[in-house]
Amino acid sequence: MADALVYQAEGEAVLDGRDLYGFTVTEWHLPATYPPFAALLFTPTAWLPPAALKAAFLTGNTLLTACLVHLSARLAGLRARPATLGAATALALWLEPVFQTLLFGQINLALACLVLWDLTRPAGARGRGVAVGIAAGIKLTPAVFIAYLLLTGRRREAATATAALAGTVLVGALLLPAASADFWLRRLWETGRVGKPWIVDNQSLQGMIARALGDPAPGPAWWLPALLTAAGGLCLAARAAGDRHGIPLTATTALLVSPISWSHHWVWCVPLIAVLLADGRPRLAALTAAAFTARTLWLVPHEGPRDLHLPWWQQLLASPYPLLGLAVLVLLRPQLSASSSSASTIRYA
Repeated sequence: MADALVYQAEGEAVLDGRDLYGFTVTEWHLPATYPPFAALLFTPTAWLPPAALKAAFLTGNTLLTACLVHLSARLAGLRARPATLGAATALALWLEPVFQTLLFGQINLALACLVLWDLTRPAGARGRGVAVGIAAGIKLTPAVFIAYLLLTGRRREAATATAALAGTVLVGALLLPAASADFWLRRLWETGRVGKPWIVDNQSLQGMIARALGDPAPGPAWWLPALLTAAGGLCLAARAAGDRHGIPLTATTALLVSPISWSHHWVWCVPLIAVLLADGRPRLAALTAAAFTARTLWLVPHEGPRDLHLPWWQQLLASPYPLLGLAVLVLLRPQLSASSSSASTIRYA
């Protein structure tokens, strides 16, 4: 649970008044990479011994998996009995992104649950958008859902989410002014700080293209397709006939175009599978679940720089999630409604 140990070190740095972005921990020399607001939330972990910390993350992430399954069913409009949801949760734990989240002690499940809970509440619910903004304040990438809210005409909810995000930045600036200045003015732009983008762990477009070209810094060969994917994916999400398809399309687009999307970031496969089942595509849902369970990315040589020297047939095994993500943008496209714009206007008015 290397990431859980990083979170604990962040909490300790806050309580001890040490430089939040000046340390590394574990044998992999991992640094803090989240905004200061996240470090404030991690302070309770500083009082836990390692065994208790790991037990808390394991228990919490298992419960969050059950929560994500429930919210995914709600998003897809599936009605399931508790026993069915329990069985689905047990199966979801074997999906590689979910399993890796438990293994590393990550917070991906918590962020996905925050966003899904917020966006599956009834239209006009009080404070709708706050949880999205808080999730973005913890790890930034959920901010893409603010753009989704804007594109679907929900300006009030987008404004609420933006205000909540701004609030997290303000809290961090007030309580940790030096760390906030360091993060927003310097660390945010140190992309290499997060990790090597070309290793198989990175299942974004950049990782796939870097490995395919054998180039650790693919430059325009990456960011041009990323820009096109971002524009096309968000356009498809905005035109989707409701959140059932709009939310998975938005999440998939974000995972594809993000410079780094570690394999455990793809916990959004859970709502995707639920939506495919609700669409009456059980075989496609089963194939998607199989792709996220097969763990082919770990079967190819990936020690040292070997990720950059894979033969063509291993490229497919090394990049299953971005390939599947691109397929999702195509496969969910038939679900777009010609009258989606008017439906969205009625729904979100």
